Amino acid sequence: MSAEKPRRTRADQRRETEARILAAARATFAELGYERTTIRGVASAAGVNAGLVMHYFGSKEELFSRAARLPEDDLPAGHPAEALLTSLRRRLDDEPVASLVVLRSVLTHAEASGEFRVAAAAWLDRIGAAVPAGDAALRAGLISSIITGVVIERHLLKLSAVADASADDIVALMRPVFESLAGEGRGTG
Repeated sequence: MSAEKPRRTRADQRRETEARILAAARATFAELGYERTTIRGVASAAGVNAGLVMHYFGSKEELFSRAARLPEDDLPAGHPAEALLTSLRRRLDDEPVASLVVLRSVLTHAEASGEFRVAAAAWLDRIGAAVPAGDAALRAGLISSIITGVVIERHLLKLSAVADASADDIVALMRPVFESLAGEGRGTG
């Protein structure tokens, strides 16, 4: 005897539809950027009509704002370099779609730039707090720049071997750099 699936409520269906639209928006903004993304394009990708996208999000700007909202990115526990390498590996293994939405649009859209600055400031503070060095803020900035550059190259530009390299190979090559910058190697300040 098979158990019946519980019936989905209208509220469940609305949440699922909103999540599907948001996922389609993230993918579309990440691929095309803000300027080239349209409500109709997002609706088509989500399998809904454009009016429903507007019903849930009200405007392209609000849809972008929700799609570009960056998740909180805490550093895993442990030595700073290993924690940072673990964070990098996550971004290499799993395409960080929300981050890509912002990164693709940051140079051409003021709201994306603002979203990125807010998220980046918090991220830099967490890195700086983990780095036991007198110049922790500078080191945090360099580490963040490296991670951002690697993510852009791997997931957006795809111009070099970084796009196809294994996460293990990239992390192994970056380990001495991160150890040095995290204050665990020579040259700590």
